[in-house]
Amino acid sequence: MQDLFDQNKLDVTKMSEETDREELFMAVKMRHYGMVRNHRCVHAYLMARLKYIKSLRWGFGTNIPQDIRKSMSENESKWFDSYNKLLFNYMKNVGDDGIDLCQEQHPPKFRFITVRCLSDYGDLMLSDGTRVSIKKGLQHLLPRRDCEPLIRQGVLQHVLM
Repeated sequence: MQDLFDQNKLDVTKMSEETDREELFMAVKMRHYGMVRNHRCVHAYLMARLKYIKSLRWGFGTNIPQDIRKSMSENESKWFDSYNKLLFNYMKNVGDDGIDLCQEQHPPKFRFITVRCLSDYGDLMLSDGTRVSIKKGLQHLLPRRDCEPLIRQGVLQHVLM
């Protein structure tokens, strides 16, 4: 981009000195259109990345997988962290006790769902204070809002009956 800009700048100064400006004008015009197109493409790419990173926040919560985190640039990581803080502050200030917008993203049909453990996770503390042991191969009937984050992370699988 900078090379195209520098070449255009040089040709514009030549245009003021020469009498045959038509060729230079067309070259400047074509390079300018190329820079505008490249600029639009870069912005489209960056917006697509930000939408993807935003969807990661809604899908995985605050802890995205490490391999995805490594593939993000420093600026993308900073944006993700600031988006987390912004979303957290908003959720904290809504209502009397706050609300977790990431919990139930679709209207539930049932309060409790049957889940199968796909990997060993350890103990899971439910919202009512009880502990459930999450070990590979076990099935549990759990409150939807307590197990949805683990379903999105791939620790649990919703068993449809």
